[in-house]
Amino acid sequence: MKKRKLLKKLIALPLIAAMTAGILAGCGASESSGFRTVDQIKQSGTVRIGVFSDKNPFGYIDENGEYQGYDIYLAERIGKDLGVNIEYVSTEAASRTEFLQTGKVDIILANFTVTDQRKEEVDFALPYMNVALGVVSPSDKVVDDLSKLGENDEVIVISGTTAETYFTENYPDIKLQKYDTYASAKTALENKNGVAWANDNTEVIAYAMQNEGYTVGIPSLGSEDTIAPAVTKGNETLLNWLNDEITALGEEKFFHADYEATLMDTYGAEYEDQLVVEGGKTE
Repeated sequence: MKKRKLLKKLIALPLIAAMTAGILAGCGASESSGFRTVDQIKQSGTVRIGVFSDKNPFGYIDENGEYQGYDIYLAERIGKDLGVNIEYVSTEAASRTEFLQTGKVDIILANFTVTDQRKEEVDFALPYMNVALGVVSPSDKVVDDLSKLGENDEVIVISGTTAETYFTENYPDIKLQKYDTYASAKTALENKNGVAWANDNTEVIAYAMQNEGYTVGIPSLGSEDTIAPAVTKGNETLLNWLNDEITALGEEKFFHADYEATLMDTYGAEYEDQLVVEGGKTE
């Protein structure tokens, strides 16, 4: 009896090994790593792109339920040049890295500022925009100097953004009100729950231009940074494809066209060359 059981086990082992090898081969190394290669994206016919749905004019849903904005303009071109459909996945600032790491999206195009800390968690492609931090506040009580804030004054930030990190590291004594979405941060400012809102200067400048009664008292805070597409750490095929794409788009001045189609009404011509990074070249 024991010999029969042992024989069955010996026969079964090679079959199990063969089945396991077949499964692994079918999945591919990239699937086990949590990302899809360019070939797999093309074979599926769809690329999943994480974008904001409430950050006008960069990524938002219009009155017709369609995604619009600077990031969306780029996303549409990426889908076209990949030859696939686009599945937009709405994300919040704090969820961008997680969505890549868990395979919910292939690419993040959600005003993602490049930082050394984030580089440890995701891979950034070439940049397509310049950015710094800024601070907007009510015009009847403009915040133009952080050192003048009182001990009970609170600054509104969005969780997972560079603004939150900057204040935590450089102004630990300033109290922060943290919100998960841009919509809730804007509502908090309008309800005067905080004395000011700190975020990307592009965002706060746009807010002040679109909403009467608000002033950007601090238009540039901290270091000058860039915004770039991000992919899952280690997804070299998609990263290389994006870098080649951004370089090629730069040759046709695509990002200036993007600005003029989506941002000109908000910022005007004076900000175009300051904000746009063409073909990944920051100088």
